[in-house]
Amino acid sequence: MDDFIGFCQSWTMGGIASRLFLATLAGVIIGMDREYKNKGAGIKTHALVCIGAALSMIVNEFILRTFPGSNTDLARMGAQVISGIGFLGVGTIIVTGRNEVKGLTTAAGLWVCAGIGLAAGIGFVKGTLLALLFVIFVLRVLEPMDKKLRARSRDFDLYMEFQDLDSIHRVIADLRSQGVKVSNFSIYKQRESVMSPAATVTVKMPHHGDHEAFVQQIRQIHGVNYVEEI
Repeated sequence: MDDFIGFCQSWTMGGIASRLFLATLAGVIIGMDREYKNKGAGIKTHALVCIGAALSMIVNEFILRTFPGSNTDLARMGAQVISGIGFLGVGTIIVTGRNEVKGLTTAAGLWVCAGIGLAAGIGFVKGTLLALLFVIFVLRVLEPMDKKLRARSRDFDLYMEFQDLDSIHRVIADLRSQGVKVSNFSIYKQRESVMSPAATVTVKMPHHGDHEAFVQQIRQIHGVNYVEEI
């Protein structure tokens, strides 16, 4: 292992190639998880981000080695990568017509992917591999755990469609009579695709329970045409 690390840190064609290979490998592995879950940024995007970040550090090291007397900050280009990767992250975050935010995990994955690429580019092999293992742990272990915890939480958001505007007041009154707290109520104007009035709402159940059973209960309320958790 020490021999491999020393080889990666060497300023040779093989050493530089091994750094780029590590960056590519990390990007592909992280991108595979996102691709498997049909997210906006997949294998190619994560691999390119990781390679680009690694190359930034390699170029910075090249400048330092080529002009040793210059006042060059070895971390300058890396800092620009960390801040500049934000434009890709913003591109993966979308707010749907139902006020549902998507893409935050993918954006965070791109940002940490750039960090791993920087580590690989400077030859920090141990940091690259350890960070990759932790990222996979988060995506494959903590994400399902997060979904299970969210499925049992008391607070969650709903998208609802009603028969008419008067039905909205009846439904809210019915929910409150059951001890359900209603907040962040946003009503949408009628659209061609949705002829009935629609709204997104945050509800807080009086106790922890099954969200799907609660949603099924709401579907039985008179005046509700459609409801789903978002």
